[in-house]
Amino acid sequence: MSTASPGDVSAAPPEDPGASSHAGATETAAGASRADASPGHPRHVRSFVMRRGHLSDAQRDAYSALMPRYGVPDGDGPIDFAALFGRRAPVVLEIGFGMGHTTAEIAAARPDVDFVGVEVYTPGVGSLLRALAARGLSNVRVLQRDAVEVLRARIAPGALAGVHVYFPDPWPKKRHHKRRLIQRPFVAALAARLAPGGYLHCATDWSPYAEQMLEVLSAEPLLANTADGYAPRPDWRPLTKFEQRGLRLGHGVWDLMFVRRPDPAKEPPS
Repeated sequence: MSTASPGDVSAAPPEDPGASSHAGATETAAGASRADASPGHPRHVRSFVMRRGHLSDAQRDAYSALMPRYGVPDGDGPIDFAALFGRRAPVVLEIGFGMGHTTAEIAAARPDVDFVGVEVYTPGVGSLLRALAARGLSNVRVLQRDAVEVLRARIAPGALAGVHVYFPDPWPKKRHHKRRLIQRPFVAALAARLAPGGYLHCATDWSPYAEQMLEVLSAEPLLANTADGYAPRPDWRPLTKFEQRGLRLGHGVWDLMFVRRPDPAKEPPS
């Protein structure tokens, strides 16, 4: 387990804040290349593009003041969630929280659940930190790293009660489909980190990506669909402003809800 202390979390935002082109897999601007080229691990195709983003003074101040409080300490091994949150509770991983509005709202509505948000976009991290402090929430922690690296190095198998992947970049051009976050190897890694009965909840407003998500998730042997195809939006996933605008314009939104099957060795005999 990681033994890093909260003081090991950097209070300074990256000097060149990066904006991810999606709300999915994340990483720090400073550590991206080193993470991809780590010894013993092949390079993975990133599902985001780093761009210069505008970091407001309020976001910068929030980052500096609040990241030591809400940030996950650096470490090389699996996170000890009980030590991190100071209690034992179900843990949900939220991959790509954007500006953090949805994450904060879900966490406020589900105080009995602990959330770990992963995002590359520094202004988004600062925005979420401000929301957590304003609401007085204690059940959220933040990681500014590549989600693929987080799964590989920081999340133990069977440690998660749930995973949220909301509106990742659809990469609509065919030559960019390899950059889509929801691919079989990544889904297999997510499924392995879920405890039996844990859920994987994805949402997208891009129809072709929804079809690919359904195909990939349905092909993962550790997962079972909770619906006949797409699932209704659960009450605890709030509508985003972008989503509300799209729905008014007649755009579709597709939710997918899959659960981790029981371990075969632990299933009762038939």
